[in-house]
Amino acid sequence: MSEKYFNKKKKKSFPKQKENPKNTTNNTSGESTKTKDTIRLNKFIANAGVCSRREADRLIAEGLITVNGAVVTTVGTMVKKTDKVVYDGKDLVAEKMVYVLLNKPKNFVTTLSDPHATHTVMDLVKHACSERIYPVGRLDKMTTGVLLLTNDGDLAKQLTHPSHEHRKIYHAFLDKPITQEDLDKIATGFELEDGFIKSDKISLVQGNNYEVGIEIHSGKNRIVRRIFAHLGYEVVKLDRVYFSGLTKKDVPRGKWRHLTAKEIMFLKAGIMK
Repeated sequence: MSEKYFNKKKKKSFPKQKENPKNTTNNTSGESTKTKDTIRLNKFIANAGVCSRREADRLIAEGLITVNGAVVTTVGTMVKKTDKVVYDGKDLVAEKMVYVLLNKPKNFVTTLSDPHATHTVMDLVKHACSERIYPVGRLDKMTTGVLLLTNDGDLAKQLTHPSHEHRKIYHAFLDKPITQEDLDKIATGFELEDGFIKSDKISLVQGNNYEVGIEIHSGKNRIVRRIFAHLGYEVVKLDRVYFSGLTKKDVPRGKWRHLTAKEIMFLKAGIMK
């Protein structure tokens, strides 16, 4: 994949809670360990689209969640998927999993908690589904290209954990021509302020020394821009063209599509990297 691209034309932890003997339970499922029929309560709540898992832990600790009519206050409680979980008077139902691929344009942020952001990627996918989805990983405000959004927390964790080494390919446009010596330095690697970094593959795009294709699996913040800045180059334009087997083919800038069943299966199986 990378070779083809490089040669083609540019076109909060919580304190332990005291039990309430009147109507409190610590583990309504009667199981202290996870089984295939159980799920962490915070995950159940998150899957229902209420909030994130961390926020769900807060709701549990504050005694705002009941399971089968009993208040649960122990973070880490396991429940059965068939248990009756209630929050704010409403029965929670685990949502279906949704997977959306967005071709992100510039000037949109992926950090949803930024109070100063004028536009977020959620503005672009608000009609994609009724479920609460989140970006997997980050692209900075000015970086464009492939971005996956989903409510599948397990897959998101898999795709962003360094140990899985999921590939990302970027098309970088530089402010000045890059030398072969500097290409070699990036390929060999060097130390940045937060550790050693090197590309998996790097080459010029169609022989143009202002444009570089760089394959990397690191998820460090703004890593591609920082790699080039370390050597004295400014990235004037950065486009992610590949993320763990996903590309933006046939998806115009600012538009989105749902992943196919085959793509989802391959991502979960770790086949697409």
